[in-house]
Amino acid sequence: MMKIRGIIWLDSVVEKIDCKHGVSREEVCQVLQGPAVFRFVENGHRRGEHVYAALGQARAGRYLVVFFVRKPDHRILILTARDMTDAERKRYEKR
Repeated sequence: MMKIRGIIWLDSVVEKIDCKHGVSREEVCQVLQGPAVFRFVENGHRRGEHVYAALGQARAGRYLVVFFVRKPDHRILILTARDMTDAERKRYEKR
């Protein structure tokens, strides 16, 4: 389980994940608060900040992946969220 002390939302990101991917802010929160699988994606552009993905399921049953930057103070900056690919879903279900 990854320690998260807060979520940083940029209006442009909220709009993008809603319009482009049809993912709501509430669904993102549900994935992060549920039994998500967290994985390291890449080193961030700033020291101590890295990009992670959270794979999980929203309450309505939708399988989502949320990408975010983890800040040194344990807050996260949401980058994007979308439906899992078939490969991601298979990996998630094998956990």
